[in-house]
Amino acid sequence: MPTPRQSSALLCAALAAALTLTAAPVAAAAPYEPPPQAVVGGERLARPGVQVDPLAGAPALPGDLTGQSWIVSDAATGDVLASYNPHLRLPPASTLKILFADTVLPKFDRNAVHKVADEEITGLGAGSSLVGIKENLDYRVEDLWRGVFLSSGNDAVHVLAHMNGGVPQTVTEMQARADALQARDTKVVSPDGYDMDGQLSSAYDLSLFARSGLNNPDFRMYCATRDAMFPGAVDPKTGQRGSFGIANTDRLLGKYPGLIGVKNGTTTNAGSTFVGAAERNGRTLLVTVMHPASYQKVYDETAALLDWGFASAGKVRPVGRLVDELPPGGRPTDAPAAAPAPPPHPSPGGATAKASAEGDGDGLGLGGWLLLAAAGCAAGYGGLVLRRRKRRT
Repeated sequence: MPTPRQSSALLCAALAAALTLTAAPVAAAAPYEPPPQAVVGGERLARPGVQVDPLAGAPALPGDLTGQSWIVSDAATGDVLASYNPHLRLPPASTLKILFADTVLPKFDRNAVHKVADEEITGLGAGSSLVGIKENLDYRVEDLWRGVFLSSGNDAVHVLAHMNGGVPQTVTEMQARADALQARDTKVVSPDGYDMDGQLSSAYDLSLFARSGLNNPDFRMYCATRDAMFPGAVDPKTGQRGSFGIANTDRLLGKYPGLIGVKNGTTTNAGSTFVGAAERNGRTLLVTVMHPASYQKVYDETAALLDWGFASAGKVRPVGRLVDELPPGGRPTDAPAAAPAPPPHPSPGGATAKASAEGDGDGLGLGGWLLLAAAGCAAGYGGLVLRRRKRRT
């Protein structure tokens, strides 16, 4: 049986230990990071080969597809109707301009006028597609965007990128936009899609970019434009500025029924790549085909997959989905929330923390009660010692 003094000492030691634990700082909840094994859009999209889940009466997929990667999806619902290696990372060519437009297009009034400086159209990659912009001349923003969408002009991209703060700034913003759209297969190195070491995307990601871009009416207008007049040079004799015609290089536009656009691309590394959107009976489908056997095949296979997608309405189950853009804070809406942080505790120096905004701030809190108990313990122990000394004298 412990003596009164031993009991008091034990109580004080226990209270001191509890007070030390209470005063220890608590780490803030870590930001959400998806598990590394998670496949954006559903695990089936990571499986090799063709993925499709037909119901009774579903038409067969086209049998002569040569694309290294392709995907058919519903732009409204995000349902993936069929796919083939949709997360395979490949050079995107000029289809990366879809992400460029989705990032930069909302920033400038299309009627604004910009005078092009010489440095804005220098340093373009050898063999770049150009719309024909000249230095020291004024261009409306809408003309520049027609140069991007119709002629796939890398010169127009670089002028807009300089207006946006420069090429490095624009690349950074494009990567951030890709991350917000959960396009994890995409690495941006150049804003125009020109072949660069490490620049990659996927059929899945390009479909995400197109789906997002089509929500912007200006984006839809530009990508659906078949031809336009573009400002030319100034005639030195008359002083008058001329113009010339440009035509959309999308070979399906105006030929495939209901085609909205979106963007084609061809480079040495990427081969041919195409993202096409078409509308029929109030339904909009997206098809992306990457690196088929030949240039013309990219259009033939896109058209065949669009035909299949429209014929498959209600006859296939989705094999995945195009995910939605992340909300502010970077957490998917279906992700579990982090555990709430515990209320603040007294600092080791003894000063009490400010009351939590979620609490009423009137109570002492656990730390305060432990401090009072420790003080009482010390006082009681002191009194006990004083009484024992009086009995001894």
